[in-house]
Amino acid sequence: MILSISSSSTATNFASALFPRVSTSRISCSVNSAAGGVWRRSCFLCASKLRGMADLLDEKKSSFTSSGAAADAVTSSSTSDFDQRDVAPPRTFLDARSEQDLLLGIKKEAEAGRLPRNVAEGMEELYHNYRNAVFVSEHPEANETVLSNMAVALDRIFMDVRDPFEFAAYHEAIREPFDYYMFGQNYIRPLIDFRNSYVGNISVFSEIEKKIQQGENVILISNHQTEADPAVIALLLESTHPHLAEDLIYVAGDRVITDPLSKPFSMGRNLLCVYSKKHMNDDPELTDMKKKANTKSLKEMAFLLRSGSKIIWIAPSGGRDRPDPVTKEWYPAPFDISAVDNMRRLVEHAGKPGHLYPLAILCHEIMPPPFKVEKEIGEKRVICFHGTGISIAHKISYHEIASAFEDSEEAKKAYVESLYSSVSEQYNILKFAIHGKQGMKASTPTVSLSQPWQ
Repeated sequence: MILSISSSSTATNFASALFPRVSTSRISCSVNSAAGGVWRRSCFLCASKLRGMADLLDEKKSSFTSSGAAADAVTSSSTSDFDQRDVAPPRTFLDARSEQDLLLGIKKEAEAGRLPRNVAEGMEELYHNYRNAVFVSEHPEANETVLSNMAVALDRIFMDVRDPFEFAAYHEAIREPFDYYMFGQNYIRPLIDFRNSYVGNISVFSEIEKKIQQGENVILISNHQTEADPAVIALLLESTHPHLAEDLIYVAGDRVITDPLSKPFSMGRNLLCVYSKKHMNDDPELTDMKKKANTKSLKEMAFLLRSGSKIIWIAPSGGRDRPDPVTKEWYPAPFDISAVDNMRRLVEHAGKPGHLYPLAILCHEIMPPPFKVEKEIGEKRVICFHGTGISIAHKISYHEIASAFEDSEEAKKAYVESLYSSVSEQYNILKFAIHGKQGMKASTPTVSLSQPWQ
C-alpha cells in the first residue's frame, strides 16, 4: 500500500500539504486601465446579451434578452431549488433593477434577521469592489454587467445562508437545475483583460486531452494564486478545450466550502475537499473530525484514479503564493516534497497509466490574498481587472530522474525540484508577457505563448 489510508496522521499530512485555503471577503483596488474601451464580444457578459445567463438554467443557445428576462429565468431555477426543500424563495435580489435596489435589499434582509450582519457587510463590500473592478475595463456595458452578475451572485449567497449546502468529500459540479459552473465563469469573465492574457504551450493541453480519452490519469502540479484560479484556467481554455476545463477536479481547502461568499462559486467546480494543515488545530475539539474527513477524501481520490480518465489539479505548496516581503515580487511558493511524492505514488498504484505535468498560473492581480495567512474566515480581498495567464510543460517522469540517484530521498527531492523549476520558469515567462508588456514576444523555445480565443 503506497499510502496508509487508515492512518490519520499520514492522511492529514498528505492532504494538508496538497490542499490550498481560499476565502472571499473582498475589497477593491485602483488599477491603471489599459482596456482601451473594446473587449471581445465573447469575453464579456452584459445586459443586452443576458441570454447567456438564461443558459445557466435551460442550457440553450438563443438570442440576447434583457436583464429583467434573465433575472426571471434565474428565479425559475431558484424556485426549483427551493421547491425541493419546501422553502419559498424570496426575489429580493433578482427583482433588483438598480444598484440602489441591490444595496437596499441587503439592508432589508439584514434588518429582518435573515442575513447575519457580517455576511451582509461582506455582500455590500463585494458589490462595491466587483463594480469598481469591472468599471476599470471601461466597457460601455459594464454597469449592466455588474448589475446582472451581482444580482445572481447575491441571490445565490442569500439562498445558501437560508439553507446551507453541505459539500461531500468529493463534490461534483452542480450543473442543473441551476448551472453553477457557468455562473462562476460569467462572474469572473469581466475581470480578465483577454487582450493581455496568454496560454503557454496550448498543444500540450491537446496531448493531455488525448491521454484522458484513452483512460489515463493526469495530475497538474501547479502553483496557486487566488480563489479565481479554477475560473481563470477554464476561461483561458474554453475556446479550445472546454471539456478539459469542465472535467478538472480541484483539490480544495475547507475555507472555500465554508465561507458564505465562496460557497456558490465552489458549488460549480469538481472538488476534493479537505481541511488544511494550517488550520487543523484551530479548534482542538474538531481536530479528530478533520483528520477523519481528510482520510475519507484520500479514499475518494484513490477511487477516482482507479477508474481512470481523471484530471486533477493540485497545489503542493499547501497554499497561495505570496509576494516577497522585501522586494514585493510574486513567485510560486515552494512545493512540499512529501506532498508530491505521495501524489506520485498514489497515481502509480491506481492501476491506470498516470502522468504529472507542471502547470503555472499567473492571476494574482485579480484577487490577491492577504500578505499573511489568516485564521478567521472573511479575510479582506482585492478585486481587479487584469491580464492573466496559464502555461503547461510536458510531463516529467519520476523514474527518468530517479535513475540518476542511488538514494531514494535524493531522487524525490530532485523530482520535486524539477517540477518546481518548470513551474517557476513558465511563471516568469508569463510575467514578462503580462506585467512586462512583452506579449507573445516573451515566448521561448520551451514555452510558446498564444491567445487561442482570438
